[in-house]
Amino acid sequence: MGEPSTHYGACNLCEAICGLEFKVQDGHILSVRGDDADPFSRGHVCPKAVALKDLHEDPDRLRKPARRTANGWQEIGWDQAYAEVADRLVALRKAHGTNSVAVYQGNPSVHNYGNLTHGQNFLGQLKSRNRFSATSVDQLPHQLVAYWMFGHQLLLPIPDIDRTQYFLVLGANPMASNGSLMTVPDFRGRLKELKARGGRMVVIDPRRSETADVADEHHFIRPGTDAALLLAMIHVLFDEDRVNLGAATAFVDGVDGVRDAVAPFTAEAAASVTGIDAATIRRLALDFADATAAVAYGRMGVSTQAFGSICQWAINLLNLLTGRLDAPGGAMFPLPAVDLLQGQSKAGHYNAWQSRVRGLPEFGGELPVVALAEEILTPGEGQVRALVTIAGNPVLSTPNGQQLDRALASLDFMVSIDFYVNETTRHAHLILPPTCGVEHDHYDLIFHHFAVRNTARWSAPLVDKPEGTRHDWEIFNGLARAYRERVEGDRPQPLGARLRKLPGLARQHLRPDQLIDLGLRLGPYGSWKRKREGLTLRKLKQHPHGIDLGPLQPCLPQRLFTPGKRIRCDIPELIGDVERARRQIGIGAAEGLRLIGRRHVRSNNSWMHNSERLVKGKDRCLLLMNPGDGSARSLADGTMATVRSRVGALEVTVHLTDEMMPGVVSLPHGWGHAREGVNLRVANAHAGVSVNDLTDEFLVDTLSGNASLSGVEVVVERLAA
Repeated sequence: MGEPSTHYGACNLCEAICGLEFKVQDGHILSVRGDDADPFSRGHVCPKAVALKDLHEDPDRLRKPARRTANGWQEIGWDQAYAEVADRLVALRKAHGTNSVAVYQGNPSVHNYGNLTHGQNFLGQLKSRNRFSATSVDQLPHQLVAYWMFGHQLLLPIPDIDRTQYFLVLGANPMASNGSLMTVPDFRGRLKELKARGGRMVVIDPRRSETADVADEHHFIRPGTDAALLLAMIHVLFDEDRVNLGAATAFVDGVDGVRDAVAPFTAEAAASVTGIDAATIRRLALDFADATAAVAYGRMGVSTQAFGSICQWAINLLNLLTGRLDAPGGAMFPLPAVDLLQGQSKAGHYNAWQSRVRGLPEFGGELPVVALAEEILTPGEGQVRALVTIAGNPVLSTPNGQQLDRALASLDFMVSIDFYVNETTRHAHLILPPTCGVEHDHYDLIFHHFAVRNTARWSAPLVDKPEGTRHDWEIFNGLARAYRERVEGDRPQPLGARLRKLPGLARQHLRPDQLIDLGLRLGPYGSWKRKREGLTLRKLKQHPHGIDLGPLQPCLPQRLFTPGKRIRCDIPELIGDVERARRQIGIGAAEGLRLIGRRHVRSNNSWMHNSERLVKGKDRCLLLMNPGDGSARSLADGTMATVRSRVGALEVTVHLTDEMMPGVVSLPHGWGHAREGVNLRVANAHAGVSVNDLTDEFLVDTLSGNASLSGVEVVVERLAA
């Protein structure tokens, strides 16, 4: 038996990308703890990181391709699997057209750099307009507003939490998430530092969450009315002559259009729908404007609602109109070592096409996932007949999961690239499992773009790749070769076509680490610009704890992708949608019960529930309800209730707590593992119920098509004995 060895790397389970220290012996992980020397996460670790060992060792995890048969799942070889996938997809495409094949990419896709570097080698060949992802049940309003205001969907303003004095948080719970579209490991430690320098955190949320519980102020707000609050705060800034663009004055247009648009949203008007009184709304706006450094941040709760795009626009405006955009302590733009924005000349596109059935808008080449089930179930030209899923479980993570469950069962063919037979992949004809995070190297391509500090870190594999397994990038390359052979055959290709394919072919012949090295060399800290002292992968590997590249720095207008490098405030689509908000926001908000979701530090959507250490203990899949609402319905703490919405009903245990705003109930996201054919023994034993059996695919943010998961109207009744 060999001696234990120490290794360092990053956790790629969530956006915090915490640095970890591993003890390994003879290919076995002995321990996982936070890396005290990591300059970004500073030793912080959450329970999920320790479960990397559980995922690696999980006996339920697939390691070879599996074909679904009448007698269960049967292992097959990789070449056979690639051939079957290519044969079925090409045949369906020839028979029913390009758009008959759809793609769904789940959240973990962006946590694994092999997906990002090589996924297009295969997916790009499908040429389907029916592409969907978890983005449209999560963050699509952020990206759409960034595209409109700053010219690129990845150019998101990030709170400079390490230097701010006033942190306004809406619909977010970074104490549980350590940030989301704000990569901020050790949020608890950074909050302590904020308060130690005399700063304040104010939280707006229908629930007194873990973050609200440690805030200097917390205000309940009726779900779905955040846009009214934010527009009213902007109204106060204009009314009190507190608008000051600061350094951005020279490259901002359309401020007067904003003034006109928010005119109806007085503090009194907002108070009538939000549940926050007018005096408090005025004080919040003026406190924000008067702080020496301030930043507003809104996340899931304000994105996944009917006016999600207006919310994100208003948050950007609140930062911009008080001089906090691109200013230290405000909302700033990271400059990552591998800069995905560098060298891009095209800003993207919006509404270039629409979904076939409902006419929902495309953005960035994807359609809103609320349309996926109807595109499968509705007959006619362009009907989806085949589906490729990658690292996703949309049956549990997208609205009206029961309907999608039925839709997947009707497909002619489905293939999933996934570790598990879960609630979604049980419908697949073939599952192709990749290696897990400790079995391959890693570099965070996406989350350095959202980080509160500029850093870079390389993670080497901890253990050897098990014999007969494939990395995700190898799977994509194998599928790409098989598909291309069947589509192109031996036909000679015109010179122009061959030249257009050169970048893709080069990508197929380079490993992900080689592409990262190229990206580092060409990046803002790289050897191409800084000669011998510049950053390369070889140099990064010499720093196992990562490299600190410094705090966020002002970078506007140079980093803008808009025409003339100017920020336009009065976006026509958003100005037009403000009128819809004026007419509709708050309608029925004080009536009945409204359902919101929640997350827990030991949950990672649905896919880590097969780790006993993460799900053990008290049941967390409970319906949280205010005691007054429970009493009105003859519900005591611990009783069972039926919860109904337009799309479905479920039975769940009620927990009465004053952390919930009256009129609001909450269920956690990611549970509901009791479906037949799910081969996850631990998850099945802690099944819970799926909140997305209640959410409604017809409730969306009109502009983006993002699912409106927050504020769903429900009826809660005591379960009959």
